[in-house]
Amino acid sequence: MQITKVIRDFLNGLAFGIIETVPGVSGGTIAIILGFYGELIESLNHFTENAKKYTKFLIPISLGIATGLVTFSLIMTHLLLKYVSFPTMTFFIGLTVGIIPLIYVKVKEPKQWFKPKELALILIAFFTVLVMSNLKPLPIEGINHIDAPFMLFIFLAGVIAAIALVVPGLSGSFILLLLGIYPLVTYSVSSIGVLLTDITNMSLMLDIAKVLVPLALGIIVGGLSMARLIEKLLKNHYKTIYSIILGFLLGSVCVLFRESLSFQSGSSALIIIAGVSTFLLGGMISFSLGKKRFRLL
Repeated sequence: MQITKVIRDFLNGLAFGIIETVPGVSGGTIAIILGFYGELIESLNHFTENAKKYTKFLIPISLGIATGLVTFSLIMTHLLLKYVSFPTMTFFIGLTVGIIPLIYVKVKEPKQWFKPKELALILIAFFTVLVMSNLKPLPIEGINHIDAPFMLFIFLAGVIAAIALVVPGLSGSFILLLLGIYPLVTYSVSSIGVLLTDITNMSLMLDIAKVLVPLALGIIVGGLSMARLIEKLLKNHYKTIYSIILGFLLGSVCVLFRESLSFQSGSSALIIIAGVSTFLLGGMISFSLGKKRFRLL
């Protein structure tokens, strides 16, 4: 196993994990930008066929994702709540915008307008994201007392969130926010750091496990199911899936821009300049990386 490949996979997972700490930003999008989306889908679908091969990829990716989630959950929350929230969000908007032209050329025929079917799919996906973003989060009662039915709910939330994790343009963390358990999940993830300082704290360990274990199981089940579906669609109906992805990406840009304005308390010339700069930086990074390494399957 080449050490450079392991490091690259870990860093890709780290980026994926960091992205997923921000509601509205898609981990699937960053997977496309960094060029490991196809390998991720393939590994999930064909793991049993060559476990040794795919383990070499999934282990560093998984460790990177876990590190990104645990390490950056509090950092990203801090950035989004402080005066740097606008430049932070515009950077993520730029990342999303930069990949759109690469998806666009996969859908549209040269010198031709979109076909009715493709245009309809783009619009449906676009408005689906907008409608979802305007739904009120589901209120969760008894958040301090996690019983078996609530753990089942967390599992089902993980299944739904996994679909968003795998599909570019949808945000798994946004789904968790919509379902009302995002604060609980982020609290549990950040509590891992506290637990590491006192590994004998069995009460805290149990509280974390009651949230993260059913969530992880749900993500595994949902991720495997959706990965197989996407692989089949990309092989047999690639324009259909690209059209849906393009609509999701366009919708997520609108939602992210709205969120960037709501996060920002006050404005100044410096903040606006910083926001425009980070937007351009994010766009250039995603477009250049995506153009060089873009592949799905």
